[in-house]
Amino acid sequence: MQIGHPVAAEVLASADFEWICVDAEHTDIIVETVSNIFRAFSNTKAVPVVRVSQNSTIEIRQMLDAGAQGIIVPMVNTRKDAEKAVAAAKYPPRGVRGFGYCRANQHGANFDNYISEANDNIFIVAQIEHIEGVKNIDAILDVDGIDGAFVGPYDLSGSLDIPGKLDDPRVQKALEDVIAACQKANKSAGLHVVAPDSEKIAEAIKKGFTFLALSVDTLFMTQCANECITKAHSVLKHIDSTGCVSLCP
Repeated sequence: MQIGHPVAAEVLASADFEWICVDAEHTDIIVETVSNIFRAFSNTKAVPVVRVSQNSTIEIRQMLDAGAQGIIVPMVNTRKDAEKAVAAAKYPPRGVRGFGYCRANQHGANFDNYISEANDNIFIVAQIEHIEGVKNIDAILDVDGIDGAFVGPYDLSGSLDIPGKLDDPRVQKALEDVIAACQKANKSAGLHVVAPDSEKIAEAIKKGFTFLALSVDTLFMTQCANECITKAHSVLKHIDSTGCVSLCP
C-alpha cells in the first residue's frame, strides 16, 4: 500500500490477500496513518505489515505499537544492521523494544498477554537491495530473529552500477545467491512482483521465492483506469464507424 487511506486498506483486505504491506519508505505515510490503516484491517485475515523508512529503533517500535505484525527493514547490508533491526522489534531480554500501552495491546487491556507473545509472533524481514547485503547474506540470515530476506532487484542493480538492467547476469546471480542462502537457512525468500501476471508469479515461485508481494495499490488503480477508458474509446469508435450518432463533441 502506498495510498495512505483506510478506504484503500478496506478494499485490499476484502480482496483476500494473506498479508498487506504499508510502504512507509517511499511515501509520506506516518505512524498515525498506519494506525488508521490497520483499523481498517480489523476482522479480516490480512496480516498487517510495514516497510519502515529506515532501520530506526524508534520507527520500528512505533509501527509495532500501532499494530504491525511484520516489519520489512530496508537496506540491511551487514550482520550488525540485522541485529539492530531485531533488537528494535523484540522486548527485553532479546531486544530493546520499550514497554507501554499502545494499540497493539489494546491500549493496556491485553498488555500482559501481548508482551508475553510478541517476541515470537512478530516477524522481521531484511530487505537485501545492495550487493554488500548479498555478500553478507549468510551472516544476516544467521541472526536470530531475522525470518527472511526480501530482495530489491532494482536497487540491487543500481549498487552494481547497472540500474534497471534486471536481466543482467550479475543481478540474476545475486538473486540466486540470496535464494540459495534462504533455502540453506530455512528462511523465507521474498520478492515484489510489481506487475504480477501469471507468468511472472510462476517464474518467481519456480526460482524459489516463497514470500511474494503482488503489485501496489497505485498500479491497480492505474491499470483499471486505463482499461476502463480504453474500453470506452473503443465503444465510441465503433459507434462512429457504423454511422450512429457520435457521443463525442
